[in-house]
Amino acid sequence: MDRRAPARVSPARIRVFSGGRRALVRCCFLATLILALALVAGCARTQDERTVVRFWVMGYEGEIVAKLLPEFERQHPGIRVDLQIVPWLSAHEKLLTAFAGESLPDVSPIGNTWIPEFAALGALEPLDDEIAATPGFDPADFFPGVWDTGVIEGRTYAVPWYVETRLPFYRRDMLAKAGVKTLPVSWDEWRVAMREVKRVAGQGNYSILLPLNEFEPLLSLAIQQPEPLLRDDGRYGNFRSEGFRRSLGFYKEMFDQQWAPVVTNNQISNVWDEFGKGFYSFYISGPWNIAKFKERLPAAQQKDWMTMPLPGPGGPGASLANGTSFVVFKDSPNKDAAWTLIAWLSSPAVQTEFHSLTGDLPPRRSPWQTPALANDPYAKAFREQLERAVSTPKVPEWERIATEMRLVGEQVANGRLTVDQAAEELDRRADRILEKRRWMLDHAAKPGAGP
Repeated sequence: MDRRAPARVSPARIRVFSGGRRALVRCCFLATLILALALVAGCARTQDERTVVRFWVMGYEGEIVAKLLPEFERQHPGIRVDLQIVPWLSAHEKLLTAFAGESLPDVSPIGNTWIPEFAALGALEPLDDEIAATPGFDPADFFPGVWDTGVIEGRTYAVPWYVETRLPFYRRDMLAKAGVKTLPVSWDEWRVAMREVKRVAGQGNYSILLPLNEFEPLLSLAIQQPEPLLRDDGRYGNFRSEGFRRSLGFYKEMFDQQWAPVVTNNQISNVWDEFGKGFYSFYISGPWNIAKFKERLPAAQQKDWMTMPLPGPGGPGASLANGTSFVVFKDSPNKDAAWTLIAWLSSPAVQTEFHSLTGDLPPRRSPWQTPALANDPYAKAFREQLERAVSTPKVPEWERIATEMRLVGEQVANGRLTVDQAAEELDRRADRILEKRRWMLDHAAKPGAGP
C-alpha cells in the first residue's frame, strides 16, 4: 500500500462527523444565546432598581414636559419617570376613578380648583415637611395668592406649576381715538373709557366683550370685594353681600349701557378677528391669548393692542389665581422621589425653560427677572396682576357654584333678573349645593363624631 495516499473515510463516518459538528455549533449558539439573555436580564434588573415615579400630566403641557424629563433623569440617576399624558377633558374623571380604584399615580399637576376636592377625599399628601427640608425652595418667591391656592386649613397640599390670571386686552388705537389718554385703574375711570369707546366705535360695535358662556369675567369682578363669596366656613353662599351686589351691578351696567353685546363666544365667528375689526376694544382673558393675538392679528395691527391690569372698585383690582399645581398622592409608595421631581420642575431655571417652550406663566417671581419675561411688554401687566391674584373659595363644590354664577349672570345680562333677585337666587342655589358640606362639617364638629 502506498502510505502517501490518504486513508479513505467511509460515508457513514462522514455523516457522523458532520452531525457532531452541527451539534457542537448548536450547543455553542445556545450557550451564546443564554449568555446574551442573561446579560439583558441583568441590565433589566439594574434598570428596575431605579425608583419609578408614575407621573400623569394633562394636555399640551404633558408633551412639553416630556422634553425636560431626560435631563431630570440624568441629574437623578436613581429615578425613572413613567410619564402618562392625560387629555384635559377626561382628567378629572380619570383621577376620581383612579382614586376609587386605588390606582392613582405618584404625582400629578391638577387644576387649582380641584385641590380642595382631592384634599377633602384624603387623597393628597401634605408637603410642608418636604418644603421646609428642601434647600433653596422658597415659598416666599411664589406670588402669595397663587401659593395660597394649595393651602387648605393651614397645610400645604400643592405647589404651583404654572399660573393663569385674567385681565383686559385692549385696543390702544381705539382708546386714543376716544380721547382716553390714561389707562383706567378704577371702575369709575373704566366706565368713562367704555362710554367714550362706545361713542366712537360705530354702529353695531361695542366697548367690551363679556361672553355669557364664561363665568370668569363676573367672578373677576366679584373677588375684588372685601366680603368672601361664601360664609360660615363655606357652609352658605354670601352673594347677597353688599360687595357682590356691587360687582353684579357693574356687570349688569355694561350690558344695560350697551357697552357689551349680549352674546356668547359661540355667537362670534372669531374672537381675535372681531377684536381686530373693532367689534369690541376690551376683552378680559388669560395669558394664552398673547400668542393668539400675535398670530391672528395682521402685522399692521400688532402695535394697536396691549394688556392692562384689571381695574378695581377704587383702584387697581384683584384677579383670579387660576392654573395648575403639583400634588403627591397619599397612597404613593415613592413620595420622596415624587417630591424630588416636583422640586426640580419648580426650580426657577426649569420654570424659565418651561415658559420658553409653552408660554405658560411662572408662579414664582424670580423667573420673571429673565429677559424673556422682563422685556415682554404684553407680559408686564400679568406680572403686576399676579401680585394681586386671589384664590377662589376652597370648597370641593366651588366649580358647581361657579357654573350657577354663569347661568344667573346670563339672566341678569338679558334683563330677566334684577341684581337683588340674582343675588338671592345665587344664594339659594349655592346653599343647596353646599347642603352636604354643612351636614359633614356639623357632624364632624360633634364630640366623638370622628375625624
